[in-house]
Amino acid sequence: METQHRVVVGDSRELDELADDSVELVVTSPPYPMIEMWDEAFADLDPAVGDALAAEDGREAFDLMHKQLDRVWAEVERVLVDGGIACVNVGDATRTVDGSFRVYQNHSRVVDAFEALGFEPLPEVLWRKPANSGAKFMGSGMVPPNAYVTLEHEYVLVFRNGTESRGFEPGAERRYEAAYFWEERNRWFSDVWTDINGEFQSLDGGDLRERSAAFPFEVPYRLVNMYSVYGDTVLDPFWGTGTTSLAALVAGRNSVGYEREAAFAEVFDDRIEDVSRLSRDVTRRRLDDHREFVRERRDAGKEFGYEAEHYDFPVTTKQERAIRLYSIDDVEPTADGYRAVHEPADGGDA
Repeated sequence: METQHRVVVGDSRELDELADDSVELVVTSPPYPMIEMWDEAFADLDPAVGDALAAEDGREAFDLMHKQLDRVWAEVERVLVDGGIACVNVGDATRTVDGSFRVYQNHSRVVDAFEALGFEPLPEVLWRKPANSGAKFMGSGMVPPNAYVTLEHEYVLVFRNGTESRGFEPGAERRYEAAYFWEERNRWFSDVWTDINGEFQSLDGGDLRERSAAFPFEVPYRLVNMYSVYGDTVLDPFWGTGTTSLAALVAGRNSVGYEREAAFAEVFDDRIEDVSRLSRDVTRRRLDDHREFVRERRDAGKEFGYEAEHYDFPVTTKQERAIRLYSIDDVEPTADGYRAVHEPADGGDA
C-alpha cells in the first residue's frame, strides 16, 4: 500500500490547491483566540484585532479572531466530501481585559460557525490536560466567592458535513481492514479522554518553540483511525509541525497540510526521519495490547466468537475479523511532500 503526503506553504483561508470534495477527513487544532501567544498571528491576518486589543475591547477582539477562522471553516466545507468528518481540537481561553477576568468560549463559537455552514455536530470529546499543582486555583484561593475553576481540558469537536453518513460498497475491504479492536473502540469513543497528556512541541532554533503548541500525536492518531478508512485523505489546515500528517502516515492514510510558515515544514523534515520506527512501535503496541486483552479475557473464563483473518488471535466481534494493521517500510520525498510504502504488520501469536 502506498500513501501520499502533501505539504502546502500557504494561507488556509483559501485552499486553492484542493478541489471540491477532495478530502474525507479534517483533523486540526487552530490557534486559540484570546490566548496571548496567538495575538500577533491574528493581528497579522487582520490589523483590527490588534486595534481591539489595544483598546481593551476583548469581545471585539474575540469576534474578529474567529472571523478569520470562519474563512478557513468555509473552505473546509468546500473540500470535504458529503458525509465527511471534521475534528477540531480547541481550548477555551481565560483572560483579563480592561480589568475584567472572564472565559472566552472558543469551543462554543466554533460550533456556531460549523452549524452555520450546514455541518451536523456529533458528540464531542473532552481530553484532560493536567495542570501544574501551582496553577490549580485562580482568584481568591481558599476564601469564597471570587475563585475560579481551572481549565484542565480541551475539546475535540466533531462535525459531519451534511445530514447523511458516508456510503461504502457492501463489504468494502478498505473499510473492514481499517477496523479497530473492540477494546480500542470502548476507550477511543469515550466522551472523556484521561490517558493523554498535553504536549508543548520541543523545537530547535529561533522562536519556533514559542509559536508551536502542537497537540499530542495520540489525539490525531485516534481521530484518523476513528473517522477514516484506508485510501482516505486527511487534511489539516493548521498544520504546524505536521503532527496530523505524522498520524496519517502511521495510520496508513493520505494527508494534506497547509502551513503559512515554511520553517515548520523544515521541522517536519526532521520528524519524518524517524517515522518508520514510530510506525512499527505504534503498530506493535496496538497488537501487543490486544494480545494482553485476549489473555486477560481468557484468564477470566471468557471466550471469543471470532478469529482474525490476518492474525493468529481471536477478536470480539464479527466486524474485527478483517482488521489489518500496516507499518511503514519506506518513505521518500516527492516534489510537494512524501510518498510512503506500507507493508502488512505481522501480528504473531496470541
